[in-house]
Amino acid sequence: MNRSFPSAGEFAALASTARRVFAALFVCLGIVQSAFAQSANCQVTYTKTWEGGNGFGASIAITNSGAAITNGWTLQFSFPDGQHLQNGWPVAFSQPAGSAQMTVSSNAQWNQVIGSGATFIVGFNGTWNGSNNPPTQFALNGTACNGGGGAQNTPPVVSIASPTNGQSFASGAAVALSAAASDPGGAVARVEFSIDGNLVATVTSAPYSFNATGLAPGSHTAQAIAFDNGSPALSAATAAVSFTIQATTTGAVFRVNPQGRITKNGEVFPVRCGNWFGLEGRHEPSNDPTNPSGAPMEQYIGNTFWANGGAGTGRTIQQTMSEITARGIDMIRLPVVPQTLDPNDPQGTAPNLKNHPSVRVANSRLALETMIRLADQNNIAVLLDMHSCSNYVGWRKGRLDARPPYADRDRENYDFKREDSSCSATNNPPSVTRIQAYDRTKWLNDLRTLAGLQQQLGVNNIIGIDIFNEPWDYTWQEWKTLAESAYQAINAVNPNILLFVEGVSGTAGNQDGTPDTVTQVPFGDPALNPNWGENLFEAGANPPNIPRDRLVFSPHTYGPSVFVQKQFMDPAQPQCAGLEGDAAGNAHCNVVINPTLLRSGWEQHYGYLKDQGYAVVLGEFGGNLDWPAGQATIRDRNRWGYLTPGVDAQWQSALVDYLVGKGIEGCYWAINPESGDTAGWYGHAYDPISNTAGWGEWRPFDQRKTDLLNRLWGR
Repeated sequence: MNRSFPSAGEFAALASTARRVFAALFVCLGIVQSAFAQSANCQVTYTKTWEGGNGFGASIAITNSGAAITNGWTLQFSFPDGQHLQNGWPVAFSQPAGSAQMTVSSNAQWNQVIGSGATFIVGFNGTWNGSNNPPTQFALNGTACNGGGGAQNTPPVVSIASPTNGQSFASGAAVALSAAASDPGGAVARVEFSIDGNLVATVTSAPYSFNATGLAPGSHTAQAIAFDNGSPALSAATAAVSFTIQATTTGAVFRVNPQGRITKNGEVFPVRCGNWFGLEGRHEPSNDPTNPSGAPMEQYIGNTFWANGGAGTGRTIQQTMSEITARGIDMIRLPVVPQTLDPNDPQGTAPNLKNHPSVRVANSRLALETMIRLADQNNIAVLLDMHSCSNYVGWRKGRLDARPPYADRDRENYDFKREDSSCSATNNPPSVTRIQAYDRTKWLNDLRTLAGLQQQLGVNNIIGIDIFNEPWDYTWQEWKTLAESAYQAINAVNPNILLFVEGVSGTAGNQDGTPDTVTQVPFGDPALNPNWGENLFEAGANPPNIPRDRLVFSPHTYGPSVFVQKQFMDPAQPQCAGLEGDAAGNAHCNVVINPTLLRSGWEQHYGYLKDQGYAVVLGEFGGNLDWPAGQATIRDRNRWGYLTPGVDAQWQSALVDYLVGKGIEGCYWAINPESGDTAGWYGHAYDPISNTAGWGEWRPFDQRKTDLLNRLWGR
């Protein structure tokens, strides 16, 4: 049941006289239950304002009849019937889990003063079960407000002796909770111990100690609260102490050294990485006879069931792993989505699979596990990438709960719009007919699943988790907070691996259900726009609370074959200044690659982090060296056909020069060639005009890309 109460700002605006009127109004309603207590120094009026079901609301009018309080205040009382706080306003409310003790205190400059004779009103909502009698004894700054003549009671003193902050315990070990407590003006009645905010023990006599068992692996917090024997009882709490239960894991230990280099078991691990995608879902054409507009999840292998008249090409996963390791690859980034992890998802099983029966894997989950195991056998590290919130929504997502409208909704000659698909359970536009609801809780559970694969499969090669691909629709602060929760979830399962944290973009809130209210996100020079996932401009001054030796910043950056940015415009064409994307092509703007200008943007967006000692590994970079020809889409050929092919090759060369100079590593997009805007390291039999049946059939490596990667790798 909802109730309407004044907001914190409205309470702040009420003068003391108005607050007294407000309190009197509550008392005169006649439908509420009140308790009144007073003394020479303070009086408190507790008024129930509503009650229904197992919920209720109350106001508390605090009148200071003593000297003015100018430096903050704390009101304490105990619920008589086990009531529980839900939320309070406009100051701080707290109630330890499982405890009857309530503490209400000032929390801002505007509410820390209660003048002599002044009244301050607070309110809260709570729950009850059985009886809901009001509290009758209150204390303001240690002064009893119960007609006791202002008798002073002082809070107890408590400190926590065990565990110590940062202490680590073996898996399954008991954690000894121990506290020292005393009361200068009386006696300690009890000490309550809580873990992660939940009451786990109440000890009524010294020594105040308790052994906690059965704690899950991961990070936890412990706290002790001492209560005295006064009337009302006063309490004091220790600061929360962090400790860790170690997980039982197998596999190598990956860390980041002080120079920002990734290490494996203490030795520098040179990142020579490529993306090998497919399991995150592809976009099936709307005229596909089996799965029209589907989103099948299948690892690309280069061996389709229709190739060579149905005989296939003979290519296997092992063949590809042998070939890429011979050319230097020691790490692959594997994109997945939540649906990949479900072996029964119909988009990850027959009849929606395209690989030849001789190499086909029964479902997407098994395909992922097969890739990890084979990579381990070939000494290839695996970076698991949570690529999207949905195999249908795909790359469009910018947040965990992405919803339309999407960035490609107005793209002409394009068969793969997904305005019917959403990752949000709410606030969807009428176009949505398919909802695959995703949220923070489901995401963290999926990250735990990925973190557990190393032990489950008995492998030694999972280097880390790229926690969410291109979270471009968040502000940095929002994304930073989510990244911190991801660390807690992953570390609880596997403390041996790294977190790869991407950047954001230049805007946020496009897909939050209010697309007309968009937040601008800082990224440095406004003339140098970041790619999705590239913007780490704020990370240096506001880094996530993740240990440096576990954190890898992983921006994405692409050239004109993926998106024509405004910094690519020819300065000799002033009419093109500020144009980008399709608008620039429609205006026949030239694309000019200025390495000096581009380096300035890369430095602001992420390069400076390398100078600060962080690990920086590009999660994606690459492109079509022949754009706007080669494997480029028909729509790109038509729009950009006036350009001489090669501008993306210039861009890639400039980027590799920058990366080498900075000592930044990266994962090339992509090893396999089924990407329409970047092509791949392997060649492709496919041509969008002359050989559409060649889709999925791989050709030899593009030597130009081999040379480019050898420059990056120093080979």
